[in-house]
Amino acid sequence: MNIFILNSGRCGSSSFIKVCQHISNYSAAHESRSHLTGSARIIYPDNHIEADNRLSWLLGRLDQQYGDAAFYVHLIRDSSATASSFEKRSQFGIMRAYREGILLNAAKKITDREIALDYLDTVDANIQCFLKDKSRKLTMRLENIQDDFREFWQQIGAQGNLTEALNGWQIHHNAS
Repeated sequence: MNIFILNSGRCGSSSFIKVCQHISNYSAAHESRSHLTGSARIIYPDNHIEADNRLSWLLGRLDQQYGDAAFYVHLIRDSSATASSFEKRSQFGIMRAYREGILLNAAKKITDREIALDYLDTVDANIQCFLKDKSRKLTMRLENIQDDFREFWQQIGAQGNLTEALNGWQIHHNAS
């Protein structure tokens, strides 16, 4: 079974994959196919956990490839904290792409925070819509990650070292 950690970015997805290294019956990677196009972009090995915020823009293709056969996690973090993190990255990456490409060069009078909050609302709505008919799904909040990760571990039938995985959440990866 494939597992997809759908998220906006800046919400613990890098840490999620690091923690998943303590699972022995799944491989796990962060943005491992983000450089590919076409069908190669969404073909993942069996029994693999993938976190990639860009998948929120490829949900139609993800549905065609995996449908209800995969397990989906919607990883979220407090929107104010996430927006603050994105504000620090407003001139590059997904924030720049969203401002210049999706919002077609949003006016300078729109603040970086407004852009970040709009991006978060858009991505979360896309993910929620995608998940509405999925039978294997779990919403996980970074603010409640210890309890939520235990539930995730149980639902996917993870094997490995749960204690080490939970301890791994004390380390922040890719922090702004």
